[in-house]
Parts: sequence; C-alpha cells; structure tokens
Amino acid sequence: MALNNTYDGRLVLSETAVGAGAQVLLLAFLGTAIGLGPAGWLTGLAFAFATWAVLNRALLRTRPRSFGPANRVTLGRAVLVGAVTALVADSFQSSPPVSLFVGLTAVALILDGVDGKVARRTGTSTALGARFDMEVDAFLILVLSVYVSMSLGPWVLLIGLMRYGFVAAAKAMPWLNGSLPHSMGRKTVAAIQGVFLLVAASGLLPYAANFAVVAVALGSLVWSFGRDIAWLYRNREGQETTTATTTATTTATVTVPEQVTVAVTVEAAAERREAQLVSS
Repeated sequence: MALNNTYDGRLVLSETAVGAGAQVLLLAFLGTAIGLGPAGWLTGLAFAFATWAVLNRALLRTRPRSFGPANRVTLGRAVLVGAVTALVADSFQSSPPVSLFVGLTAVALILDGVDGKVARRTGTSTALGARFDMEVDAFLILVLSVYVSMSLGPWVLLIGLMRYGFVAAAKAMPWLNGSLPHSMGRKTVAAIQGVFLLVAASGLLPYAANFAVVAVALGSLVWSFGRDIAWLYRNREGQETTTATTTATTTATVTVPEQVTVAVTVEAAAERREAQLVSS
C-alpha cells in the first residue's frame, strides 16, 4: 500500500530544471551579443530561480504524472519573459537593441495563443497549467509597463499593477475570488495589453501616438476590471452561499465515516460481549 502512494516526480521536475538551464543559456547569449550588465544578469537569474522554485513547489503539490506539452510551451515562453525582464532591468543603464527587445517580446506574445490550443488538442488542460499561463502573462505585462513608463510616465505602471492589486484586494474581500462568466470582451482586453505596450516600446510611433495607444489600453483594462468587480459584487451573496454549502458538505463527508466507524466498533463490542455470556 505504501508503494502505491509513493510519488516519483523526478521526471517532471527535471523539465523545470531544463527550463532554468535554458534561461541561463539565453542570458549568456544576451551577455555575449549585447554585453548584458550586472543588473540584467542578476534580474534574469533571480527570475529563473523564482520560476523554478515556485513551479517545482506547485508540481509537488499537484503531483501530475507528466509535465505536459502545453506546459512546455508556457515554460519556453517564461524563458523568453525572463530574457525580456533582464533587458528591461539593464535598460536603466543602457537601452537594449530595439529589434532584439521587440523580437523576444513578440515571440512571447505569439506563444500566448499556442499553449492553450495545445492543451485543448492534447486533452492536457489542468488548473496548474492555466495558472502558470496566467502568471507568465501578468508578469510580462508588468515588465512591459515598467519599460514603457520610462518614456511615458509612471501612470503606465497601472496597467501592470492592476491585476496584482486585484489579487491583493481579494485577500481582504473574498467575494472577489468568485467565478466569472465567460466574456470575449475580457479576453480581448487582456490580449491587447501586451500588443499595445509592445507598440509603444518599439518607438515606431511619435510620442503623442504612443501616449494615445497606451491610454486606450489602460482605459479598456479599467473598464474590464470595473465590469467584473461590479458583477462579483452583485453576486457576492450567491458566492458566499455556495462556499458555505461546499464547506458544510465537506464537513459532513468527513463526519459521516467517523460516525459509521464508531457505530461499527460499538456493535462489534456488543457482539463479543454477547458471545462471552452465551459461552459462560
């Protein structure tokens, strides 16, 4: 029985180690190609280590049988995001080559639409994979907003920080954790954030046009978050009722077996007592 409960995650964890190794190799390439500075190296290595550690912890907790093809795509995208993060950190001292920065970011954004399709086609969609994909997306948007804010102003940071602010608010207001209905508008707004920020980061448009593009991105994001928060607030009582029902069901599921075990034990003891009296 003990052997059946043993989980050997070495094969799954080895894939995250490969991802971390790929991150180091990409940083080494950037260091050779453009002379990546200490800030870029330290930031890139910190990102690689944090991704490896957090992902390993999640894998050990969920214990999947395999890493999965979709997660491999997301991991590759995370490696690209780590390189973009290193370039942004290095840009405080010297601007990175625009073509390299735009190329890495563009590939990372394009792959965002690939991992979900791979998961659906291979039947390997998991909660961990969806969360991994979401966190990589959110961090890329944050990094891009930091880079664009250096030319357009700190207000651009609201784009990257909004999702993290929402998560922090949900700690104090649990009703914000409720499930939202499907919305193409939400998906569209989320998709354009990276594209609009990349356009502004490329420097192809004049300042006024970049300002307008990023302002539209922020406005659409505020609208999307505002609409979802309003829906969650209106339906918060139903969410709380569902949570309470789930908790009660879980408690009952745990309690009933204990009651049955006690009843069976008492009945068995009574039968043994009766047998002793008959024999005597």
